[in-house]
Amino acid sequence: MAYDENLADEVRELVASERGVEEKRMFGGLAFLVNGNMSVAVSGQGGLLVRVPADELDKVLRRAHVSPMVMAGRDVRGWVRVEPAGVRTKRQLEGWVARGVGYARSLPAK
Repeated sequence: MAYDENLADEVRELVASERGVEEKRMFGGLAFLVNGNMSVAVSGQGGLLVRVPADELDKVLRRAHVSPMVMAGRDVRGWVRVEPAGVRTKRQLEGWVARGVGYARSLPAK
């Protein structure tokens, strides 16, 4: 399944004013990197992948439409999958993008 182009456009619009953002096709989706660090990705399986700090992970996973990100049968630490229903509105999407971008920006540049 190809990633959702409309969702990618919405994410693009939200990060347009951010410095140091680049797009990269990865894992069947489209990742948005901040200073070389992945922040969010439009998933080829639908929805959004979001990078979150380890100390927020348990809290974030209790939210509706959120599950651990799994690759090759293993949870990917520091990442969650947000189902399409969890990014349906602009307000929902803005919150997730801000979370991922904010965390990626706090990391050392690559």
